Amino acid sequence: MSDRHTRFYVPHMHLSSVFGDDWFAKKAEAFARFFGTSTFLIAQTVVVSVWIVLNATGVVRFDLYPFILLNLAFSLQAAYAAPLILLAQTRQADRDKAHAEADALHREEIATQQKLHSEQMMGLLQTNTDLTESIKLLTEQIAAITAEMHKVVTIAGK
Repeated sequence: MSDRHTRFYVPHMHLSSVFGDDWFAKKAEAFARFFGTSTFLIAQTVVVSVWIVLNATGVVRFDLYPFILLNLAFSLQAAYAAPLILLAQTRQADRDKAHAEADALHREEIATQQKLHSEQMMGLLQTNTDLTESIKLLTEQIAAITAEMHKVVTIAGK
């Protein structure tokens, strides 16, 4: 019963991602997600700053100004980052679609249950109204019989 809330997702479990669910796709998606983190941005800023400072001051001389090797590294990063980000977006879109379908099924079931409960409530209210009318009728009959008996007793007692 603890998995009842996931019952709408079960029909979508068989769907595999457009790019598959193998280790490469999962690692590529994780790497693409890492591109958007503050950790990555800070680390990249530090690495680039150190690279420029070391080469500009002459401490090391492997990439002198205009830093062509650094530009090549950025180009390589961009060449891999764009497809990885698109891969992650596609996989997320697949998950969002499956969740949206499951949510729609869940909303439909809730609407069906609400309609059923409303119908049951209307039936109970009608039954209550019928019982109240029956009680009123019986009360009137008892009052009439009591009044008639009171007359008979009064007449017989004279």
